[in-house]
Amino acid sequence: MRGYWGKAALTAAFLALLAGCSSKPTDRGQQYKDGKLEQPLGLVNEPNAKGRPVNGRDFGQQVTQIQNAASGLYGRNTSTYNAVQSWLLSGADTRQLRNYGLNAYQMEGTDNYGNVQFTGYYTPVVEARYTRQGEFQYPIYRMPPRPRGQKLPSRAAIYSGALDERYVIAWSNSLIDNFMMDVQGSGYVDFGDGRPLRFFGYGGKNGWAYHSIGKELIDRGEVKREDMSMQAIRQWAQDHSPEQVRDVLETNQSFVFFKPEEYVPVRGASAVPLVAKASVASDRSLIPAGTVLLAEVPQLNEKGKFNGKYEMRLMVALDVGGAIKGQHFDIYQGVGPDAAHLAGFYNHYGRVWVLKAAPGTGQPLFSNPQSNNGSLLIGAN
Repeated sequence: MRGYWGKAALTAAFLALLAGCSSKPTDRGQQYKDGKLEQPLGLVNEPNAKGRPVNGRDFGQQVTQIQNAASGLYGRNTSTYNAVQSWLLSGADTRQLRNYGLNAYQMEGTDNYGNVQFTGYYTPVVEARYTRQGEFQYPIYRMPPRPRGQKLPSRAAIYSGALDERYVIAWSNSLIDNFMMDVQGSGYVDFGDGRPLRFFGYGGKNGWAYHSIGKELIDRGEVKREDMSMQAIRQWAQDHSPEQVRDVLETNQSFVFFKPEEYVPVRGASAVPLVAKASVASDRSLIPAGTVLLAEVPQLNEKGKFNGKYEMRLMVALDVGGAIKGQHFDIYQGVGPDAAHLAGFYNHYGRVWVLKAAPGTGQPLFSNPQSNNGSLLIGAN
């Protein structure tokens, strides 16, 4: 796949650890007080949601991708997908879900009051060349042999030339672009020769612990906590010398390697091509692959600030990440700079309801119910 595993504890962790919740109670959308929820997922008769999903067509495309790429996954969720499609065609009134054989399970959120965390990720496009030349001086590496039980060189050592050049698969013109692709775990590479973009999938890690660059910049007083985003990191890098940028990047000793592939669609951990804003990464112990989500997602302005409005979206859990735990989803934003702009800002809160074809009130939500702390049998509330 596109390497979401390599992104584990990267973009989402970086945003979650750095931006955090502000002192203002609503600046990131975390204002829900529906009543305290006692379980990770609670069956509700009617979601307390306003509006209809804005991405019904994208959701349909995502379901088609599942059907074509993962027949087993599709088969396990067919009844839910069909019921949701019928509900969409009827006008998608959340008060009518039960009329289409759908149960809605509200997620308790990070605070037990329904505030579920959203972050975002994307697939970058990096300019590169096959050989070292001109401005293209920054190597991108494939995974070298790793001695059993040992770490590969740290980021600082790799930047200093610790790896043989036979492991170089491309030379880019931007160290920060390389780092951002490292953070995302994969990306497309444009070699500038008119050929289709090459997909550089996740190829492995060096075994060193991850350290957040955003947190480093905050701790150094370079960027204010409330202003932290991937855009802020890029701007800081543009305003400082290559030596200063390298010094900060080297505080994160973790390093990701890549595996070149022919141009392929971006796939999640479920081996299904991802449709932007219709797929998410989830904690599989709570939200299994293929699960349909009805999400009330906060809207952001051009500066990445919550504008006080929400939109309803239907999304499917098709990816994973080590940083995505519990009441937290990472929304796939797409490919390229526009997607990067959106992904870089997201660390906000909304509400989420899991939609599931109703076998009967009080039945287990999933066939093998489990959560971080055990059983997930859901009763009516």
